[in-house]
Amino acid sequence: MLSPDQCRLLAERLRDLDYTVDAVLRVIGESAHRALGRNQTTPATRALLDRTDPLSSLIRLWLLQQPVPVDALDDALPELRLPLVRAGIFAVEHDRVRALVDVRPHAADDRTYYICADLTPGLDGLVAPTRPDLVLGVSAASTSLAQLTPRSQVTSAMDLGTGCGVQSLHLAQHAHRIVATDVNPRALELAEVTLLLNGTEGVELRQGDLFAPVAEDAFDLITTNPPYVMSPPSSGPRLTYREGNLTGDGLVERIVRRGPGRLRSGGTLSVLGNWAHPSGPDWQERLAGWIPPGCDAHVVQRELLDPCEYAEIWLADAGLVGTPGYRRRYAEWMDYFQALQIEAVGLGWILVHRSETLDPSIRIEHWPYAIEQPIAPALVVEQAGMSLSRQLSDEALLAARWKVSGDVVVETVGQPGAADPEHVVLRQQRGMRRGASVDTALGGVVGACDGDLPLGVLIDSVAGLLDVESVALRTDLIPRIRRLVLEGFLRASDEAPVERLVAQPG
Repeated sequence: MLSPDQCRLLAERLRDLDYTVDAVLRVIGESAHRALGRNQTTPATRALLDRTDPLSSLIRLWLLQQPVPVDALDDALPELRLPLVRAGIFAVEHDRVRALVDVRPHAADDRTYYICADLTPGLDGLVAPTRPDLVLGVSAASTSLAQLTPRSQVTSAMDLGTGCGVQSLHLAQHAHRIVATDVNPRALELAEVTLLLNGTEGVELRQGDLFAPVAEDAFDLITTNPPYVMSPPSSGPRLTYREGNLTGDGLVERIVRRGPGRLRSGGTLSVLGNWAHPSGPDWQERLAGWIPPGCDAHVVQRELLDPCEYAEIWLADAGLVGTPGYRRRYAEWMDYFQALQIEAVGLGWILVHRSETLDPSIRIEHWPYAIEQPIAPALVVEQAGMSLSRQLSDEALLAARWKVSGDVVVETVGQPGAADPEHVVLRQQRGMRRGASVDTALGGVVGACDGDLPLGVLIDSVAGLLDVESVALRTDLIPRIRRLVLEGFLRASDEAPVERLVAQPG
């Protein structure tokens, strides 16, 4: 759409004008900024009433989707009007200019990015059908995916279903080579502009469905927010950014089953998606069946919707609320879910780690509680804890020295004035913010884990204090302590000979 030189010139001008999230916030105010997040432009329009500066012109053009005089555009972006019009980013009508494509700042990774995407649909309640090849900008879903994707340095990464290219911007901070794919040619065009505006190199853009464009490649990391919406095939033209052509949650299932085959050993597949809760089989058992052999997996369901709630969200997303066909479309969704015997829909993430183990760990949980963002560092810690716990024999676990993680506090629950609490809970202040109930024995052992003494010595000491058999207490505590290691409550002391112990036979 734009040449590299034109993109470079545009980005320089945007930076010169301080076209950033913070600057926009200063100009329109916090209340108007929050209103824009709700697709309401009136507060921001009022805030700009007396402003004619170039930054305000860009805010009107792109964030508010309002036309500005040609002279105002030329003042803001000198020498760029003609190339931007030729590229289809602006249209000139008489003496006014309006935006056809959105370019807006995005604050992430301690820097400002510029994202090229289609204009935000549905501003101020405007009802209009969504174009089938719409390319979304930064959304809540894309932000969630970025926050759960591991950020360790890797040689190669795949951005499956790149859309506007925002995930590739994040990946470029820690991946040497990136392949970004999309079935939508328009998405690749806008993603290329996004990459050029940010000077991001090392990204190969390829068109094609799922893993077809990378049939000969293998990656250390694959990240994807695929078109996971389970809409009926009779609901009109498919919206490429959100809907595939498979039945129900078949697209997400296919990615989870096939994605690990495109990973190198030790690689990770990160998926943000939806899955069905059909009548009959347990949903956790069903999703566990998607995980290929030799892979660990962590599935976290963050939200659960009934079919009516789910249909209403996506009918509104498609701009169908208030249209003559709304009731008919709603009924089609209900018929579709009834035919598939879908009783609810889960929303969350699936992380698959190609560990090559013969004893994989598949953890599937419903976790609607508050978590720390970004959550990726905590998930990496849990993966490491799971791997360590699996490798350590009981003898090695007991011989190692452990420390309580720095974010863990103790919560007690009981009646006022009671001599002892009814419950004692270890609570993480970071990551998943998990809690773990402890009794006197486990609490005493964990409380003594300061990295000085081996775990076995601590258990034996507590057994003596409680006047119980050491062997029986070890048998009781070992699986519970493994759980604390897996979830990050306990970490190996720097002095603990964990690697040497893991290497010992047995």
